[in-house]
Amino acid sequence: MTLLITIIVLAIIFDFINGFHDAANSIATVVSTRVLGPLQAVLWAAAFNFVAFFIAKYIIQGFGIASTVSKTVILDQVGNPSTIIIAALVAAIIWNLLTWRLGIPSSSSHTLIGGLAGAAIAGGGFEAVHTATILKIASFIILAPLIGMIAGNIITIITYHLAKKAKPSKAEHWFKRLQLVSSAFLSIGHGLNDSQKVMGVIAVALAANQALGLPAWMEVSEASIAAHGGDIATAAMNEHIWIALACFSAISLGTMGGGWKIMKTMGNKITKITPTEGFTAQTASAITLFISEMFAIPVSTTHVISGSIMGVGAVKRLSAVRWGVTINLLWAWILTIPVSALLAAITYYLISMIGIK
Repeated sequence: MTLLITIIVLAIIFDFINGFHDAANSIATVVSTRVLGPLQAVLWAAAFNFVAFFIAKYIIQGFGIASTVSKTVILDQVGNPSTIIIAALVAAIIWNLLTWRLGIPSSSSHTLIGGLAGAAIAGGGFEAVHTATILKIASFIILAPLIGMIAGNIITIITYHLAKKAKPSKAEHWFKRLQLVSSAFLSIGHGLNDSQKVMGVIAVALAANQALGLPAWMEVSEASIAAHGGDIATAAMNEHIWIALACFSAISLGTMGGGWKIMKTMGNKITKITPTEGFTAQTASAITLFISEMFAIPVSTTHVISGSIMGVGAVKRLSAVRWGVTINLLWAWILTIPVSALLAAITYYLISMIGIK
């Protein structure tokens, strides 16, 4: 029971860190174009992060991304699932804090997936990892920014064409207003995507500990398990609304904590952003995130918005994108899963040596 509580606490901490680590994704362009001040922007983003809960619960009526994440580790293949999950969360938190400190917009999503994979392999071998799920998620290290880049490029071209007869001052005025709308949708997409990942982790922990005789607020009923085809993790997420509320609240509160170092990188270092380009980049990113939600694929909001900003900048001219900064980001993205996996494996062995069970 102590380990289960530890998992829940660590998961909420990870979601909080995810909030301020990835806050820059949805508000960097709003701040860099001076549509909102930094404090106004984080409050705006945090509010719509939480709105995402109501959309997932009452409109989409499901948590598909959380279900995908819950399937990354095969519980039957590991001796102590709780230790695996704790090691994964600790490693993910360390990597997130390190990249935040350095101002590198790495993926919190892939950090978590890498941590789960590394700890599971350390505890149960490669058989403990659902390889197809991991490969599908890992493939979006390339696909997510590419989709964002293409979408950003197309939407920018269309927007320029529609606004070509408008006076520049009037167009800028309207696009500053539209940036608020696109930023809101991007924050909703961020909330939908990133909050659900930790929901999946908590659900797996509850599923792994059902035999302990848990209290009512943690126990998953047989009826709910049967209704979800024997999938205990999915049943847990749908039966216990506190899991979703805790995760969406944590990421919203984390967003309110800011993320100024990463905001600077996202806002202007990749390419100089105008209100029109801020609107198109955010719109492209939001559309990409909503599509990923439809197909229950956990993607990186960091990768998506970075790709969108590159696509927007490339419309002006390829040299408008600071490709040196982009290459550094790419290296961070590629290294995230293997480094997180290694950290998680080391953490797992340390926990095992201490004798925590």
